[in-house]
Amino acid sequence: MPRKNDIRILVVDDEPDVLELVVFHLEKEQFKVTVADTGDRALKMAREHLPSLLILDLMLPGINGLEICRLLRRDPKTRDIPILMLTARAAEEDRVKGLELGAHDYVTKPFSPRELVLRVKNLLRLTGESPNSVELIEAGPFRLDTVRHQATVDGRALNITATEFRLLSLLASRPGEVQPRETLLRDVWGYEPTLDTRTVDTTMQRLRSKLGQAADCVQTVRGVGYRLIGSNE
Repeated sequence: MPRKNDIRILVVDDEPDVLELVVFHLEKEQFKVTVADTGDRALKMAREHLPSLLILDLMLPGINGLEICRLLRRDPKTRDIPILMLTARAAEEDRVKGLELGAHDYVTKPFSPRELVLRVKNLLRLTGESPNSVELIEAGPFRLDTVRHQATVDGRALNITATEFRLLSLLASRPGEVQPRETLLRDVWGYEPTLDTRTVDTTMQRLRSKLGQAADCVQTVRGVGYRLIGSNE
């Protein structure tokens, strides 16, 4: 795994104050950061420099963020770049569209810089770009070591499969956020053509059976997907 200061993050936003704030907090964590303030420049830099992660606004001069996401996912060279969308567009249809086009996470403005940095770290863990010094995801009663692939709930070791671990890790890295079944299929299974959304439900049922009382922390959102809450009370 790369060292933290070898991880390159491209931040794309046309608001100077937002760029300054995000860059300050990422560099404080010793990440290498480059910036772009137009869609055309962002697409060119992503293709030329292949960043470890892309923080992308939706409303940009030139090519908009959704189109950038679509173009990057179509290109074999850039399709695996993790994308975190950071935007003022908070409507559910915008979030769903961004995730459908291949974004891994979605943060709305105004935002907490501390939360944004935590989401960046969690996303880097899930996509294999995390430095050795950053290896834990903690949410509610769950603690997941993404390097050793070990999971505990309230200190008790969980005997779960690799797929169940990836599923729980994804939910724990996005606490409180509803994850549509299609998003889970993409991020956990990679949209294998032989799978449909029932695969998510079947795997979730098996995972819950192993969580004991903490199974209540994994909530079903009827007709949409699942989310992780912080407490089973």
